[in-house]
Formats: sequence, C-alpha cells, structure tokens
Amino acid sequence: MPAKFHEPSIKSGLKNKRKLSAFIDKIIKKHKKSIKMAQINYIFCDDDFLLQLNKQYLNHDTLTDIITFDLSETDELILIGEIYISIERVKENALKYGVNYDDELLRVIFHGILHLCGLKDKKQEDIKLMRENEDRCIEEFKKELVAV
Repeated sequence: MPAKFHEPSIKSGLKNKRKLSAFIDKIIKKHKKSIKMAQINYIFCDDDFLLQLNKQYLNHDTLTDIITFDLSETDELILIGEIYISIERVKENALKYGVNYDDELLRVIFHGILHLCGLKDKKQEDIKLMRENEDRCIEEFKKELVAV
C-alpha cells in the first residue's frame, strides 16, 4: 500500500506525491525485505501541533521537524507508521542549512521512513549512516524523476 500524505492544517507544497509514494515503497522493500504490506501516513502540520505531540508522547518540550511513530504490532510482515512533519521547521531548517525547501522536505520524509525501517540517529556513527541514506534517497528519487 502506498504512503499517503495528509495536509489537514498546513500546505507542504510537496510535488510528485504518487512517484514519491512508490519510491518510499522501494525504500521499505530494500531495508525490510520481510514486509508484505505497509501503511505509512505522513501528516504535515505546524510547530505548535508537533510541539504538543513531542510533549505528550516523548516528554520533550522542544521544537522538532519530525516525529515518527511505529504503530506496527507483533506481525513482522506488516509495517504501520505515522510520520508527523512540521512544515515551519522544514522551512526554517532549509534556510539555516542553505538548502532549498524541496530538498529539505524530501530529507525529512526519507528520515521518517528510514526510522521505520530500523535506522537510528542517537549515536554519531548512526547519525552519519542516517545522513548517507537520506542523501542517497534524495539523489535516487531525483534521478527517477528525470528518467521519466
């Protein structure tokens, strides 16, 4: 099942949603070969909404660009997740890091699915591996867009 993108209160400006959804499916199949079905929902929101989730579920009183919830049960064949992304944070981070907004949005989108696929980002070596995977996903997705 393809990833779905929801924009209940804020517009992301995300382009190529169908192609991105299919690409996310490829990421899942690459990293979680045993998965037979995936149901991934991306919810775009503002800082206030994500801050409330961060406080309520993670006990963090800080702004963040993304929170990923793995809602999968014990069945290792089914991956279910919700990925909340603050569009305000993505815009600010794009400016802060000197990258364009579309690339930063893709980075965060891929970051969330990579977490659901088992990648971590707490230790330095994990952060490095996560960044390499994000970069690879962005590059490969852009190649797919051009190839069509």
